[in-house]
Amino acid sequence: MDAIKDVWFDNNRIYIKLADGMTYNRPLEAFPTLMDATNEQRNAYEINRFGDAIRWRQLDEDIHVSSFQETTEPCKDNKVAHIFQQFPWLNITEVARMMNVHKSVLQSYIYGMKEPSSERMKMLRETLHLMGAKMMSA
Repeated sequence: MDAIKDVWFDNNRIYIKLADGMTYNRPLEAFPTLMDATNEQRNAYEINRFGDAIRWRQLDEDIHVSSFQETTEPCKDNKVAHIFQQFPWLNITEVARMMNVHKSVLQSYIYGMKEPSSERMKMLRETLHLMGAKMMSA
């Protein structure tokens, strides 16, 4: 695997260039911590000694080169993404809070960065049912 030589941001995307000249990019939505960060925070990164990951100490964020190579765009054709597409008014932060997970976990499912376990899918469904019940009783 070639080493990361350069990192930059443009038009709500993060770009990396590898030693072999290949350039990859992903939308910042795929990396919620970076999306919420300031430009100054985003640019305060370091490439690890192996050249295969980027570290943002201030944000406590790490991204491996494989996150760029596995897929070029967030995968929205999945169960979690489908739920949030059906109900665009759902607040990801609030749903994550009610599930007792960080919003970046839920966003990683929405954007296809991670696959939720069956237990996590059950937790999401139970949370949505609880939210619906609360709305009905209001």
